[in-house]
Amino acid sequence: MLGIKEITSLQLKETLDNKPSGYRLIDIRSKAEMAQGVIPGAELVPMHLVPLKAEEWRDDDTVVLYCRSGARSAQVCSFLQQQGFNNVVNMRGGIIDWVRQGMSIDFPQRMTGS
Repeated sequence: MLGIKEITSLQLKETLDNKPSGYRLIDIRSKAEMAQGVIPGAELVPMHLVPLKAEEWRDDDTVVLYCRSGARSAQVCSFLQQQGFNNVVNMRGGIIDWVRQGMSIDFPQRMTGS
């Protein structure tokens, strides 16, 4: 999408391995999708809750969003940019590409929230 910052799954993995501060990884998929596996360290915030949760994300954080394929997370990045967020990044290819690249996923035992 035009104007959306993006990161590849391989770039994200390298970033996560370096454990940066001021960095948030947000999984915006549905609970059912998340139950199929999430990227280790991701915060689970279903897409419909993003407008409520976004205010908790400081503007100086880098917020990387992902979904199944990267399409919904790109839409959320666009929405957040319209709300004044400057540091939102879409993970291109979503968790599909993450798994395709051979990187591990976690399986949440129990989902909380709405």
